[in-house]
Amino acid sequence: MLWALAIVLISSCNFTEEIFLQEDGSGKLSINFDGSELMEMAGEEMMKSNEKAIDSLISFRDMLEEKKDSIAALPPEEQVKLKRLEPFNMHMVMNPEEKLMKFDLFSEFKNVSEVNDAFNAFQGASALGPNSGEGKPTPMGMQDPTTEVQYAFSKNSFSRKAKIIDEELFQQGLDSLQGAEMFLSGSTYTLKYHFPRKVKSTNVEGATFSADGKTMFYEVGFMDLMKNPAALDLEVELEN
Repeated sequence: MLWALAIVLISSCNFTEEIFLQEDGSGKLSINFDGSELMEMAGEEMMKSNEKAIDSLISFRDMLEEKKDSIAALPPEEQVKLKRLEPFNMHMVMNPEEKLMKFDLFSEFKNVSEVNDAFNAFQGASALGPNSGEGKPTPMGMQDPTTEVQYAFSKNSFSRKAKIIDEELFQQGLDSLQGAEMFLSGSTYTLKYHFPRKVKSTNVEGATFSADGKTMFYEVGFMDLMKNPAALDLEVELEN
């Protein structure tokens, strides 16, 4: 069933990155994707191939424990890539008949820096193929991450910063998206951050806020983000 994530990552991509931040720095991060529009196009073909509806909750921690013996036989670098998935869970809903396709990768944290690898984990999940007949995972060449996102929250200040960690691989990834740029031009990546106190200021223009001032919304084009990971860099100052 995880094969479906590969479709998400090469198709119309409307992501929402949502963080619920508590006063003590703990909280929950969720990266969710609603591909129902895509299912409108692909649903009939999936029904022809007798694809069954899926509503599944995957704990990557449990999966890695269950498959630890076969994972131990993988090259060390592949094991490291799989380890990135450990803190996360994935809720998948796919229903060709009802034209539903939704994915939600989420994790609770004690400190927001614990989930710095969230989007890389989402991409990595797409590289896990269906189980083989022997019940072993079939990694399909998980790619090395080309960017890194770091979150920080201290006292009244929250920040999200991204950087390119492999310029050559990053450029290769951009080149591979060129053919899909027109299709992806309408896709978006939205931040939806819930803070424990009212936002006093932020460095990004175009952000909007809830009536109580505690939730911030900020959206960029998906291709803009792919070309410039820093497009979602932000700093937020909260009221005392």
